[in-house]
Parts: sequence; C-alpha cells; structure tokens
Amino acid sequence: MDAPRTTADVAVVGLGRVGLPLALSFADRGLDVIGVDNDPARLRAVREGRMPFAETGVQALLERVTSARPGRLSLSERVAEAAGARHIVITLGTPSFSHIEIDMRDIRSALDDLLGVLAPGHSLILRSTVAPGTTDFVAGYLAKHRGFQVGEEVMVAHAPERIAAGRFLEEIETLPCIIGGVGARSGEAAAELFGVFGAPVVQTTPVQAELAKIWTNILRYASFALPNLLMMDCERHAANVFEVIDLINRDYPRGGIAQPGLTAGTCLRKDFTFSEERSAAPGMLLAVSRVNESVPLFLLEGAKRRLGSLENRKVAVLGLSFKADTDDERDSLAHKLIRLLERELADVAVHDPHVPTPTVSFEEAVDAAEVVVVATNHAEFREPAALATLAERAASDCLVVDPWNCWGGAQVFAYASELVALSPAHPGR
Repeated sequence: MDAPRTTADVAVVGLGRVGLPLALSFADRGLDVIGVDNDPARLRAVREGRMPFAETGVQALLERVTSARPGRLSLSERVAEAAGARHIVITLGTPSFSHIEIDMRDIRSALDDLLGVLAPGHSLILRSTVAPGTTDFVAGYLAKHRGFQVGEEVMVAHAPERIAAGRFLEEIETLPCIIGGVGARSGEAAAELFGVFGAPVVQTTPVQAELAKIWTNILRYASFALPNLLMMDCERHAANVFEVIDLINRDYPRGGIAQPGLTAGTCLRKDFTFSEERSAAPGMLLAVSRVNESVPLFLLEGAKRRLGSLENRKVAVLGLSFKADTDDERDSLAHKLIRLLERELADVAVHDPHVPTPTVSFEEAVDAAEVVVVATNHAEFREPAALATLAERAASDCLVVDPWNCWGGAQVFAYASELVALSPAHPGR
C-alpha cells in the first residue's frame, strides 16, 4: 500500500515526560519528527533549547538534535499537523476519574482532531498507558467514523512505555518493546518504527500489551504496599521494621520484601484503577492503594504519639518529588503529608533541591525544627553531612521521621542525637 503524502517520518502527540524524550530519540536516530503539544511554555522551552523538565542525559540530546540538523524536529500546537508524518505516536496523559474509570478525553480529543486528516497508509500507535480494550476502541472509532479497514488501510497498535524516570536513554535501547497490533500488519508497522532503537521487539495482541503495562505498575504498587503495611504493624507491636525486613530477607531463597517509603507517582497511583474498573475481585487493589495512601498519616500520627500536639511546632519536610533524584512532583505523597501537617497547625518548612516549586534551603528548613520528615530519599539527604547539619541546626530534641532509612540508623522515628549515634557514618561505629 502506498504511504500517505507526508513530510516527516513520525509525529509524537504529547511532549511530556514520555513524549519529548521519545521524539528527541527518534530524531537522534535520523528520523524527521513532528512534536505536538498544546502547552506554549513547553514548546517555547524546546525551541529555545531548554528541557522543560529533568531527565538524565536528555538536555544534551536536545542540544545534539537541534544543532546537528535544524528542522529534524519541528513543533506544533495542532494535533492535525501530526498527519504530516507516516507514523503518529500518542503519548497523552490518561488519568482516571475519582469513581474508578479511565478518563479518555485527551485521547478521544486527539482522535477527533485526526479523523479528517488520516489517510490510508497512516500508522497510529498508542504509547500512553490505557485500560484493557482501549486499542480496539481506537480501531473501532476510526472504522466507525471514517470507514477505515484497520490493519489493512490504517494501522493501529499499542506500544506501551515502561521506562523508569531518569532512565529513558538507557532503557529505550534495552527494555523489550511490547507491541500489540490490531492485525499483523499493524504490529509490523509499529515494530518497524520502534526497531530504530535496537531493543528486542515482542509482538502480541493489543489487550495483552495493555494488560502487561498496567500490571507491571500494579505489581510494583502492591509490592511496595507490603513493607508499608509491615512498617505500620511493627509500630503497633513496638518492633523495628528494618530489622524484621532483614530477618525476612537474610540468606532466605524466598525472601525479597522491599523497604518502606512513600509509594506514589502518577503511574503507580492511577494505573491500578484501569484494572479495578472491571475487576473480578473489586476492592483488592483499592486496599493496596489505601495502604500506600495512609503512609503520610501514619508518619504524622507517629510523630504525635511521641511529641504530642504539633500545633505551632516547626516541621521540616525534605523532598517534594515522588521519586529520589527527580523533579517530578506529579501525585507525590509529600504534598498530602504537608496538607495533613498544616491541618495540625504545624509550621511547615519545605526543601527540595530538584523540583521547580520554590522551596527554602536545607539549612533554613531544618533550622530550629522540632520534627524533620524525609519525604523523598534524594541523594543529597543521604549524605552524612546532611545529617550533621540537621543535628547541628535543628532543635536539641528534634524528632527525625525517616521511613527511607536515609542515614542507616534503621529507625523510622528517632531523635536527631540518637540517629547520629546510630548512623554507620558516626565516628564511634
């Protein structure tokens, strides 16, 4: 079949944390790329050679792409212009409604913008995380409204993105690329495009590709709920969660429980709803969510059990991003923790060295603090110097709440002086 008349090889609709690194990586491998986004500030940043968010190595990639051959990456605010490329990759956000249902408005809006300009030979690839059945819905939508024979005239596939934040350039070349095509030819078209990265390609059905992606995230979300629930159980029984985890894992072939922490991020917090929407065991994954969502309140109540009321007490919260060493605040539980503290009338000071949200310096945050909560385990917070500064500047009886065990003291709740003595970096240890 003849390809449609196009001026580019691939268009990426949605230049967020998934789409922009993908678009740049395509361009870096010699493809002509159209990047589409409705955020003028984001497009302006890219045009000026600035990454609008942090992702390891991608600023250098942007500079390389824009300097190697001007015009390799063109930008637009109009989704319809994506039809200027043979392959159209949709990387739009797919949130869920509060009543456990996928919100497909952004994807459907993009489809409506494309309906009038799609032509035989186009390939439409969903990269966004979607609920089971969405790829077939897209195929049916194109057939219903344009009469296309999907898999013959227009190709439709799902190629889910499973790359961890901060590891895009590494994992785009190494993680197996799952492709679920509506028909064999759709899968082949998507494989041809993503094959430029050299990663293994695994062909499957659309629904199996969708399930593989959402259950990759569900597995992590559920796995992290177990140590968080164990942390709460240990508090109830006056036990040490880190010692119990060591007992479980040490030299035991069927161990492997993770460490506790604030389990969040936009993918983990929402993707379970794509299964829960039509689950055969309704409530199971909601219970997992409830465990992870209750960690901020658990930490706050643990501090109150030790100190009493937090009213008018200074509480330093270290970290706003959902994951260590990133600037991504989406769905971070640190914000929930701060709101809970403010409802206790605490005086909250926040420091994060990575996020775009303005925060105070580390020294200002911990100065005279009566409570310090490590909400994100950034590398800067794990340094012995950070603990030394905290111990020096915080109140003499400052309570440190550290579910991440940043300083190796193996205490979720410990007073600063105690934590310094327990830390492996302490001169006496």
